[in-house]
Amino acid sequence: MPVIKPISDLRNRAKEISDICHRQDEPVFITRNGTGDLVVLSQAHYDRLHARLELYRKLAEAESEASRRTKRIGHRAMMRKLRARLG
Repeated sequence: MPVIKPISDLRNRAKEISDICHRQDEPVFITRNGTGDLVVLSQAHYDRLHARLELYRKLAEAESEASRRTKRIGHRAMMRKLRARLG
């Protein structure tokens, strides 16, 4: 369940918000005048989100590149090529 706090809690209860972010490993949504304004999350949570987005970007790039190529190579053939390079 999302944690939603008013912006005044960001000023008055910053430690509590930090504890929630770390303990529950979830973002805290901050509202201003009853409307969503900010999202606060732990550095570890942010790093995981950023890594996941980077992985998705790389996968999309690989899929795009693969779709442009007409010649493809199977898994076994690729493994033989890689082993030959290493060996």
